[in-house]
Amino acid sequence: MTADFQDWARSRQVRIETSLQTWLPAANVAPERLHDAMRYTVLGGGKRVRPLLAFASGELSKADDERVTIVAAAVELIHAYSLVHDDLPCMDDDVLRRGKPTCHVEYDEAIALLAGDSLQSLAFQLLAEHQLADTPQMQLEMIKRLAQAAGSRGMAGGQAVDLASVGKVLSLPELEFMHIHKTGALIRAAVMLGAWCGSSLNEDQLMSLDRFAKCIGLAFQVVDDVLDAEATTATLGKTAGKDAENNKPTYVSILGVSRARELAEELRREAYQSLEVFGAPAGRLRQVTDFIIHREF
Repeated sequence: MTADFQDWARSRQVRIETSLQTWLPAANVAPERLHDAMRYTVLGGGKRVRPLLAFASGELSKADDERVTIVAAAVELIHAYSLVHDDLPCMDDDVLRRGKPTCHVEYDEAIALLAGDSLQSLAFQLLAEHQLADTPQMQLEMIKRLAQAAGSRGMAGGQAVDLASVGKVLSLPELEFMHIHKTGALIRAAVMLGAWCGSSLNEDQLMSLDRFAKCIGLAFQVVDDVLDAEATTATLGKTAGKDAENNKPTYVSILGVSRARELAEELRREAYQSLEVFGAPAGRLRQVTDFIIHREF
């Protein structure tokens, strides 16, 4: 990473952390234990990749930073809720997330379930109570897009496919279908919501941006699968090797580590090609792309 990108990313990560601290209910407000669990889950961890993508696409569309901060926070709240629920014993049954005990371990299963529900609700509250777009119609489209990304035709649907695939051998297209929904839908939403906060992009440009987001959403998962196979628990901040232990189909189990790495690079090139229409102004998105592909944890 260049020093310029590191400074930019750090400033956006601090900005989103500060905003989330403000918008999450205080831990001393009733019901205290639920609010404490929400803050425990969201704050002080994670690379904030989805907010970084929202900020980068917002720069491309000349969006106001205040608007992008709100949509970035909403996407991150949806992401955090999904992690809480995915870690539950009825799902992936994991005990470590972002280097600390998962929410249901630190609190209990009921509080974890309610914390996830509450984070999802807060995300849509943020989108509804602030002006984020130039027209009400566009703001409604933004709310609709995030809802779709989180629901049965997006993240939740992808998780359902994931659970149903344990112990099965999937084809590459079947695996891609799963991750377009489970991982890719929310990443695509982050990119598009950030762009929709501005008004300088035409329909063809928005279509190119969505193609970029699809590529980078899949690439993120490919790299995640490689890291799960190769990195340590201490490095990842979550249980390493969990997918193999649970006999889950992954890009590594289907392709092997070497070919999975090649696929990530191919997706990076496709993502870059989708940004060619923008020229130099898409430089920040290219930097975030490289950060995603070449991250080590």
